[in-house]
Amino acid sequence: MSSIESRVFVLDDDRSVRLSLATLLESDGLTVETFASAVEYLARAPHGGPACLVLDVMLPGLSGLALQHKLVERGRMEQVVFLTGHGNVSMSVQAMKEGAVDFLEKPFSDEELLLAVRHALFRSKAMWTRRNDTARVRSRIATLTPREFEVFRLVIAGWLNKQIAAELGAALRTIKTHRGRVMRKLGVESVADLVRLAQRAEVNPDVPVG
Repeated sequence: MSSIESRVFVLDDDRSVRLSLATLLESDGLTVETFASAVEYLARAPHGGPACLVLDVMLPGLSGLALQHKLVERGRMEQVVFLTGHGNVSMSVQAMKEGAVDFLEKPFSDEELLLAVRHALFRSKAMWTRRNDTARVRSRIATLTPREFEVFRLVIAGWLNKQIAAELGAALRTIKTHRGRVMRKLGVESVADLVRLAQRAEVNPDVPVG
């Protein structure tokens, strides 16, 4: 993750605008790619790291707002900064509800755009960090056997050893053994640590076992 650089994508159907924005962003040390349409942008493989999409609201074919909605549906993590020459309140509200970082109306200053893009990249990086942390923790949980995972989930739900033994039809000593293995495999020393690890992995303890 740390080796993958942040990237800014500029999407505008006006070539002169694309070039102007790219020049500004590159002057701030950013890596930039430009696109003339939503279709062209969607044809590119998703960037595997922090990304900001500087997006014109009014585009031929698929509009900027429609593209944003499609990206959200696909679970994409690039953060959007909208640009518009004729926006309105409803457009702005829709964009922000879908998670846009900013909605800049022309004319805007260079610093306004750069500030919005920096914020978008910061937010995108945070999302990637959370996703990678979740993946790492889940890979550790995946080393548990099916029975160890059942014990793990009941422990984080607050069940006592004797309750788990009764639920799973196992001897109390067996449950204690499984619980000890869970703690060792996951590298934790307390139930509180186990609960925090489960939260990072987004494991839901309320889902019934088996």
